[in-house]
Amino acid sequence: MDEMTELRALRADAPVPDRARLAAGRARLTDAVRAGERRRALWRRDLWRRDLVIVAVVAAVTAVAVTAALLVGGTGTGHRVQPATPDLDLKGMSAADFLERAADALEKQPTGTEPTGKQWIYTSMAMKPGHGEQPSDYWRRYDGELQAYHPADGDPELTVIPAHLRSEGPDDYDSPRDVYRFLAALPADGGGTLRALRKRNAVRDNGPQAWDDYAEISQLLKVDLVPPAGLASLYRALALLPGGTVTDHLVDTVTGRKAVALTYDITPVGAGEVSTKVGGKTGGAAQMLIDPRTYHVVGYRTVVNGKVTMASERLRTAVVDKAGERP
Repeated sequence: MDEMTELRALRADAPVPDRARLAAGRARLTDAVRAGERRRALWRRDLWRRDLVIVAVVAAVTAVAVTAALLVGGTGTGHRVQPATPDLDLKGMSAADFLERAADALEKQPTGTEPTGKQWIYTSMAMKPGHGEQPSDYWRRYDGELQAYHPADGDPELTVIPAHLRSEGPDDYDSPRDVYRFLAALPADGGGTLRALRKRNAVRDNGPQAWDDYAEISQLLKVDLVPPAGLASLYRALALLPGGTVTDHLVDTVTGRKAVALTYDITPVGAGEVSTKVGGKTGGAAQMLIDPRTYHVVGYRTVVNGKVTMASERLRTAVVDKAGERP
C-alpha cells in the first residue's frame, strides 16, 4: 500500500468538501486579492502623477532655457538675454587647441532637417558703425534663385531680386543649398578638408598656400546656414594653418554678447601693407568671434591700436517659408 492510500484510510471519516463549506474561504481570498489590486492601482496612479510633475518641471526648465537663448529684448537694439557664459580659461590656449575643442563639441550637435528649395534663409545682422547697432534683416532662398531685403531699416517695403550666382565670377559661391551640401560632405579630418577645399577652389588664389586655404575657409565660415559636422571640419582644417591666436579673455560683440576672438596673421603676396598683427600694433587685426556655448561664428571685428573700429554680429539665422517672414 502506498502513502496516499494510507492517508485516505486515516482520514476516511473526513467530510467531502462542498461549495458551501468552501464559500467563506473563497470570499476571504477574493477580498484579499481585490485589496491588493486597489493598492497597486493607487500606487500606479501616484507614480503617474509623480512622472507628470517631473515632465512638467523639465518642460518648464527647457522652455526657460530656450527662451533665454533666443529672446531679443529692449527696443530694437538687439541686446539679448543670454544663459550663463561657460567658464572657459583662454589663457595659454592655442588657436589649434580651441578649434579642436570646438570641433569635438560640434560633432555631437544634431544636424536637423535640410530646408526645401523654395524655403528661405532669414538672417538678422547688427553692425557698428553703419546701422547704429540696429538689426539689418535679409532673406535668401535656399535654391539660390532669389534674395530679399528692406531698402532701409524700419521700412516695411520688401525688395525681392534675383540672387548673384557663382557662375558669374570665381569669388561667388553657389546657392545656400549647394554650399550646405558641400559642407555636409566634407571629410571629418582637417587634412582631408583642406584637400577638398583646394579642389573646389572657389576663391581666386593669391598665394601663399596658407593664405589661399585661409581665404577658402573664412569665406565658408561667413555663410548663414552651416551643418554642425561641416563647421567642425572647417575648424579642424583651420587648426592646421599657421598664424592663429586666441585672445586670452572673452570679448564683447556688437550687442554685448561674450565671444572668443580668433585672429590669423596670414598676409597674401603683394599685400604686405595689410598687416594683421595681433593687438593692432601695425594696421588692424581682423578677428572672427565664436560663441563659447555653441561654437558657431557669431561675428567679426577689426581692431586697430587696441580699439575696435568695425564690428558685425549675426543675431539670428532661421529657416522660414517666405521672404519677409521672421521666426
